[in-house]
Amino acid sequence: MVLTITALAVPLKEDADGVVRVGGTRVTLDTVIGFFEQGESPEQIAEGFPTLTLADIYAVIGYYLRHRAAVVAYLERRKEEAAAVRREIEAQPGHTEFRERLLARRASRSATAE
Repeated sequence: MVLTITALAVPLKEDADGVVRVGGTRVTLDTVIGFFEQGESPEQIAEGFPTLTLADIYAVIGYYLRHRAAVVAYLERRKEEAAAVRREIEAQPGHTEFRERLLARRASRSATAE
């Protein structure tokens, strides 16, 4: 038997908003790498995200390990964008009052669940 070696495509796609997603799912590269960096194994990540295949998770982690500088730069850019959006939201009139109402609602639901 002859082993045929072929290059496999990395299961990463950039959406219209510039967000990199894994394997045709809504799971982001940020999410997979974040859990990996927190010490989770590919198998543990797969348990938490049943839409991802184990092979795709390994491929994404392999890509990250081979292209760490580029992926880290992408992740930093995403953090900066998220911080800018957060600042924009927090600057909206009524944001503080709205947030307080949501937190109060969450607290009351937690109290009734106990």
